[in-house]
Amino acid sequence: MRTSFGHAMTVRLPSGVRSETLAARWDTASRRWWEPATRPTRLWVEDVSAVSASEEARRRLVAECRRPVAVDGPVVRAVLVRYTDQVADLVVVADRRALDTASLTLLCDVLVGAIGADTVIANPVRRHRHGRTLRGWSAAVLHSTHPLSRAREDVTATVAAAAAVVTGRCHGLRSVTIPMWRGDRTRPPRVLGGFENRVDLTFDTSGNRSPAELIDEVESARRQEVPRFAAEIDEMSNATTGVLETVLRDPGHTYLPCQSAPFPLTLVPIVETGGHTTLEVYADPASVDADTARRFGQWVARVVNGLRDPSPRRRGVFGEAVAPLGAGVRAPVSGGRIEHLVARHAHERPDAVAVTHGRRTLTYGALDEQSIWAARGLHDRGVGPGDRVGICLDRSVDLVVMMLAVLRSGAAFVPMDVRHPPDRLVYTARDADVRLVVTELEIGGGWDGVPVVTPAELSVSASVPGDVDWAVGGDGAPAYVVYTSGSTGRPKGVVIPHRAVPALMASTATEFAPTPGDTWSMFHSPAFDFSVWEIWGALSSGGRLVIVPYWISRSPVEFHTVLADEHVTVLSQTPSAFVHLAAADRDLEPLSALRLVVFGGETLDPRVVLPWLDRYPESRCRLVNMFGTTETTVHVTAHTVTRRDGLTGTPTVGDPLPGWEVVVADENGHPLPPGVAGEIYVGGAGVALGYLHRPGLTAGRFVAAPGGARWYRTGDRGRIRDDGRLEHLGRLDSQVQIRGFRVELGEVRSVLLDDPVVAAAAVVPSGRPEDPAGIAIDAYVVAAGSATETETDTVAAIRERVARFLPEHMVPRTITVVDALPLTLNGKLDVTRLPAPVPRSVSHTAVEPQDGPLAEVGTAQTLTDIWESVLGVPVSLDDNLFELGGNSLCAIKADGMMRRLGLPALPMRELYRHPSIRGICGTLARLYPPRPDT
Repeated sequence: MRTSFGHAMTVRLPSGVRSETLAARWDTASRRWWEPATRPTRLWVEDVSAVSASEEARRRLVAECRRPVAVDGPVVRAVLVRYTDQVADLVVVADRRALDTASLTLLCDVLVGAIGADTVIANPVRRHRHGRTLRGWSAAVLHSTHPLSRAREDVTATVAAAAAVVTGRCHGLRSVTIPMWRGDRTRPPRVLGGFENRVDLTFDTSGNRSPAELIDEVESARRQEVPRFAAEIDEMSNATTGVLETVLRDPGHTYLPCQSAPFPLTLVPIVETGGHTTLEVYADPASVDADTARRFGQWVARVVNGLRDPSPRRRGVFGEAVAPLGAGVRAPVSGGRIEHLVARHAHERPDAVAVTHGRRTLTYGALDEQSIWAARGLHDRGVGPGDRVGICLDRSVDLVVMMLAVLRSGAAFVPMDVRHPPDRLVYTARDADVRLVVTELEIGGGWDGVPVVTPAELSVSASVPGDVDWAVGGDGAPAYVVYTSGSTGRPKGVVIPHRAVPALMASTATEFAPTPGDTWSMFHSPAFDFSVWEIWGALSSGGRLVIVPYWISRSPVEFHTVLADEHVTVLSQTPSAFVHLAAADRDLEPLSALRLVVFGGETLDPRVVLPWLDRYPESRCRLVNMFGTTETTVHVTAHTVTRRDGLTGTPTVGDPLPGWEVVVADENGHPLPPGVAGEIYVGGAGVALGYLHRPGLTAGRFVAAPGGARWYRTGDRGRIRDDGRLEHLGRLDSQVQIRGFRVELGEVRSVLLDDPVVAAAAVVPSGRPEDPAGIAIDAYVVAAGSATETETDTVAAIRERVARFLPEHMVPRTITVVDALPLTLNGKLDVTRLPAPVPRSVSHTAVEPQDGPLAEVGTAQTLTDIWESVLGVPVSLDDNLFELGGNSLCAIKADGMMRRLGLPALPMRELYRHPSIRGICGTLARLYPPRPDT
């Protein structure tokens, strides 16, 4: 149904006015003003068999006001509606492209005899032929009215700016264009015509300014207006929200600004005689529901009315009292220290297996005993309550024993990934001010004076455990410190108290029903807080923890084998890793024991689970999408992902866990109502103690909440849906998610700038989660004036230095040397003008024939084709695949392609040892030698 662009005006006639008199005036005026092709031929008369105050009379009058004029007929229609009580109404309807509001008022004044027809001049009428006819009109237009203070002289533009504020908040937009249908400022008096044109105002709604400051830009924007001809009003359907010219309503006239909404949401400011102002909202019921239209008008009015507040930043944009999600939900009874969760099972079921790593297993009793001995060894080295102990061990049984031992000693552990660059490990140990580091890793140059001890040395040297007074503190003491990417250029430590972990486990006990019969996988790095959920989720419920070796976690096929052989029932995955596991699963036997898959660390596109649900029905294997941050103890919300979610692609993360609360707030911290995008704040049981040694950062991110509690400002964008669930919409800042890790681009840039060869640097994210390499980072650098190396050598030197501090997932995929960084007029980086990233240099050695049977099947050429497809760049025989931009996700993608093409399996460890086409061919020849009879 095409929209009608008509409007109508109604005048209550004084008693005694004869229809013949009105008809004569109408005939005289129409002959004076219009050519025969567009001239109205008559005054229509409708007799209504009801008194003027009846519902039937009102219904008939509304029907006349809403009936549009024909596209190819007269430009205007006049109807006299007469009621049985001798009262009459005059209704004048016109297409606003031909006659504007002032023209309708003039027509009414002429017909009722207030002014003479000879005092009015008719402008040549612009009739717009569009080659189509009007097919209908909507009598079901939604309408609401809201009081409005006249905060500014230009009410129309002020309302447009306020609508931009609300639209920007609702949809998380940084720029909003609001079209206005407004009158010409130079319109001459007593002239008929269509003097209203479309004007587009674009506002920056990025959230850095208050609504008052945004609306202050109205006049500067108005000076840059470029009016568009009335014919283009047909394009209005492309805009969600638009504003019509402010109506100056005469007390003797009733005006209908639009017969149906030209925009899905159409705003009309109405100024009554005497200055009283209202905002009328007209909405298309096919696009907007009544409640949304009402709330939108209410919010726009609140923004405009709030301009009179002397302290606009102290008020929320929307002004509604919004209860946090999760408020009032009874939290399960929890508390205590983490080691107590494990000790209970050691006493009740000492012979039950607690941890499995390959062929090595440890019962709960043995885990308890070994952790006590190690704790005694820590105590003998001066470790006690308030201390921090670094743990830099590969994924192993010893890793879990040491974590538990540190907790028993009263200290907090600082997990470090053995695969992080040595400089980063040393920095973490020094920044955390650890008492010592438990590790088997030897670092050239040492740990900068930090004492180092191996797990074996701790246990061998420990004295009798009974001699120790285990006064370790309460559940509010720090349990662990996880380092995450920092916007200041260096990682920052997040301090989590003991009580947060038991609270997390208690909050999910009913929903997920973990039992001692469950087997959990530990897939993630101990330096990634997702492992907290995996390790203590298993051990707190009496289940078995299966530790997945790093190299197996990089190979979906080998990982799938572990899941099957160990009968894993609870699996935790980032969406990026799950996509590859699901692809491998399609070619393998189903995982018969798996009952629960928990997603976290990244935003989940629910469409990727549809193939999995085809094989694992919801009743057999439950998929749960969880949102959380390190600062809120891993998980905050949970949502069971269904086939319906996969089909609709709805990115909901569900409801808060019992004991957690969530609000979505504006830039001033004021809660926002459902449907409006803002920053996600989290409160409740999981909120961290703060950032280690960073009081300023802690004060800025951990803010006071009602009742003396604290909220954590996540920096994530989201909104509360009408069904009460949280929807995650990405980041507000420069942080990006790469393989489950939250990466501050500022940290990568800072490391680049630390290089004396680099004078200036910029980093930008690239790629998409579904790409083979996932999300990556591209860097642009301006070389210092003293640099004398070639560009290739400069890039290689910069990359080598960056890799000494940043972990693999943070090392830029490309580094491009530019003469200068392009800037906007405001002096900010202009990302749109950055050149295309320069891929790493590649050699051009031709693929050589291989010895043995591999040459017969063209293995080298096949591998080259695979890796060129994955990397998107030419690949030669001796190119280092990881120097061409490859990473672990690329390796997983290539492994899957090799399997589908019938090539032998390549252990992931061997790929990292020999990362070239020649190296892979040599490895396959060694692992799969030709049979003697061939």
